[in-house]
Amino acid sequence: MSGNDDKRVRLTGALFTLLLFLVFVLSALFLVLMGGKVYENINNRTEMTYREDVALSYIANKVRQGDESGSVSLKEVSGTKVLRIKQEIQGSVYVTAIYYQDGKLWELFSDEGSGLLLGEGNEILSCSPVSMEMNNGLLHIKTQGNEGGSLWLSLRSKGVQDE
Repeated sequence: MSGNDDKRVRLTGALFTLLLFLVFVLSALFLVLMGGKVYENINNRTEMTYREDVALSYIANKVRQGDESGSVSLKEVSGTKVLRIKQEIQGSVYVTAIYYQDGKLWELFSDEGSGLLLGEGNEILSCSPVSMEMNNGLLHIKTQGNEGGSLWLSLRSKGVQDE
């Protein structure tokens, strides 16, 4: 019997070692999968925050570039709020229209009388909804995502609302 007992002890030891190794491998695999999910969540959150910050910065920089007397206005076109920035280039008046539509921030730069429609603008970036309001020379830009932010700009030109 001592030979059988010795085989059992070795077999039990080998099975215990194998089970311990299997538990270690499964734990490591579980940790890697959880770490990947955590990384994905952090990356998605960071990406969304980045997009919202870029949307606010983009609009603010465009307004600051074109903030001259009577050049910045907020107008509603077909139910969409449009920020219009007028500028004169070599005797012609051009308008930069910035608006949010279909989950994206858009810009349309054209001659004032071109007749181009909002859908013909250039896509700037995908982002959460952006709203704009103007009151007494203050332009309020707001993103409405989970990490939404807002920005108040004091216009030197005092702006014009709803031409």
